[in-house]
This record gives sequence, C-alpha cells and structure tokens, in this order.
Amino acid sequence: MLHTALAALAAYLIGSLSFAVIVSRAFGLSDPRTYGSGNPGATNVLRSGSKPAAIVTLLLDAFKGWLPVMLVKWFGPAYGLGEGAQALAGLAAFLGHLYPVFFGFKGGKGVATAVGVLLAFEPLLALATLLTFVIIVVFFRYVSLASMVAALFAPAYYLLGHEVVWQASGAKALAMMAMAALLIWRHRENIQRLMAGTESKLGSKKKP
Repeated sequence: MLHTALAALAAYLIGSLSFAVIVSRAFGLSDPRTYGSGNPGATNVLRSGSKPAAIVTLLLDAFKGWLPVMLVKWFGPAYGLGEGAQALAGLAAFLGHLYPVFFGFKGGKGVATAVGVLLAFEPLLALATLLTFVIIVVFFRYVSLASMVAALFAPAYYLLGHEVVWQASGAKALAMMAMAALLIWRHRENIQRLMAGTESKLGSKKKP
C-alpha cells in the first residue's frame, strides 16, 4: 500500500511539470498562460509562432504520462506493484498535468499526457486512439472535438480488445474512463463554442 501511494505521488509530481511553461521559458517565449486561450499546452505554445517549442512541449507532455507507468512496469513487481499501481500512476500523472502543484494548479487539458499514458498501457491502444483523433480532425477539422471523441473511444477500444489483443485490466479501464471524463470537463468551453458554432476549425484564422 505504501509503495503504491509513493508511486502515485511520484507520478503526480512528474505530471506537475508544466512543460508548456518550462519550454517557453527555455525558448525565450512569453508564458503560455498569459496569451491565447491561457492554456499551458502545446497548442497554445504554437500560437507563440514557435513550432519547435510546440513540438518539444507536445513530446515532453506525452513523455511525462508514459514514464511513470513504465517505471512501475519495470521496477514495480519487485515491490508488489502490478496493474492497479500502473493504472494509478497513469491517472496521477494525468492529474498532475491538469492541476500541477508547481504551477499554481493551473494546468492544461491533458490530451498529450493521456496519449502518453495510453502508450504505456498498450501501444496498439494508443495507435487506435490516435487514428480516431486523426479521422475526426480530417472530417470535421475540430481538434477539440477529435480530442473528446478519441478520449471516449479509448476505454471502449481497451475493453473490446480484451482476450483478443491484450488482457484488459479493470483498474486501467477505470483510469481511462476517469481521464476521459476529466478531459471532456476541461474542454467544457470548447463544447459551448461547438454548440454555438464559434469553435475555430483547424487551419482557419481565429476570429477576434
């Protein structure tokens, strides 16, 4: 129990590293919380005009979701940590991104970090979820919509793949459902804009 709690705490602290802010500072850019959507994520960093900074942010945000789960996979069995601890570590890292203790609990929406967690859970699951994201973006051109649809499909894919592609873990399924619910909650303003028809489409200029 103690080892599980320590793993979750370490995962949360890793997730709390707001790379949008850290990378922006390293690149000499403005704090992403002070412009655009105010969301400390790769998409808002892209609004600074620096594609390299946005790409680095995206990769590091995904990495911090992947790493804690993999550390539990690699080293956890020696301390009695199994699937449940992996699931908790992934969820804790995701929560760290949403509510980072080092950055006033003002975090991003968690899309890249969630992908990193899925990649650590099951690489094929992450691939299927990313393909779903791409399909929605191609047809509808709404990144926010694609993110939410992909988040909803991820646990469904995981459960559908049980005993066919992988042995599904109930703890991981619950963690994915929780992440999907939180991700959609963080997109509530996007949902309002989608319903009002004012959400920006990919490739279109944002209206003032």
